[in-house]
Amino acid sequence: MSKYLLTVGSKWQKFPSHILRQYTTSGKETAREYLDKVAKPFEVFDRRAKRQQRDRAAARTVNSREVDYLRDEVAARVADRLLDIKRRYHTVVELGAGCGHLAKAVDDDMMDRLIMCEFSKHALNRDADSQYDVEVERRVMDEEFPEFDEESLDAVVSSLSMHWVNDLPGMLIQVRKALVPDGVFIAAMFGGDSLFELRGSLQLADSERSGGIAARVSPLTNTRDVGNLLNRAGLTLSTVDIDSIVVNYPTMLHLVSDINAMGEGNAVVQRLSYIRRDTLLAASAIYKELYGNKDGTIPATFQVIYMIGWKPDPSQPKPLPRGSGKAPLGEIFGSSTSKKL
Repeated sequence: MSKYLLTVGSKWQKFPSHILRQYTTSGKETAREYLDKVAKPFEVFDRRAKRQQRDRAAARTVNSREVDYLRDEVAARVADRLLDIKRRYHTVVELGAGCGHLAKAVDDDMMDRLIMCEFSKHALNRDADSQYDVEVERRVMDEEFPEFDEESLDAVVSSLSMHWVNDLPGMLIQVRKALVPDGVFIAAMFGGDSLFELRGSLQLADSERSGGIAARVSPLTNTRDVGNLLNRAGLTLSTVDIDSIVVNYPTMLHLVSDINAMGEGNAVVQRLSYIRRDTLLAASAIYKELYGNKDGTIPATFQVIYMIGWKPDPSQPKPLPRGSGKAPLGEIFGSSTSKKL
């Protein structure tokens, strides 16, 4: 089950009944509105641990740059989607900018300035001396809580950072508020089928060696949930598509090493802080047996979900009312038969 379908079922039990009646009958706000305001979102990820992982990864500059291949590829595909919009933006904000992967893929034909927002200071400034085709401004900011004035941004993008956000609906609502009417939001995040080979191998090894299954790989959202999240946040004309990137590694241990070097290690709140050596070796053997390539390498699948949403504006196209058509579809498609109701 996707983490975005989970709810805090116990939040209603935290408040006495007289408080619920007070806020229901006072005329100020309903009980549900009050509790939705004061209750914290369900925390799946340890954001503090994730920041530390990114800091440590960026501090190892050489190793960190060697594993930029995945983020650079996805950032280039996000830039292509921004380029498909026939507009030139003055300022574009990137949430979860990492080490500046999107900045490498954009040019001055697309925008004048890119504001890179990242909550890991070390990752944000890893390549501070690099030169880009556009003006770059760096801000230390948690992408889960973007801080911008309402209706102040023309475009917001995010590349491979939203899968670590606990309150995705809240984040998207803040993005929608910050966009000007007819402003665009473009993002890419890992989908639920990412690293299914690694997840399955670790589960089988855990079950064999320990008699149970541990949370070794973080939960990820499903494609069908993304459209609902965009609509819930008030974004319209939403578009969602998926892509899969398969990378071959010598062994599962090389894959795990690259994941850690990317700062993408497990940050689930209820994670185990260790894995036994025999379990790790068993998982590597299972991985190679079940999914290995003929040349001895092992594939790792990264499913990427791309999304586009727009802030509502009267100038946007709207569907015509039902029954307003003037020609039957049979005539348009040259059908010789028609069915009368």
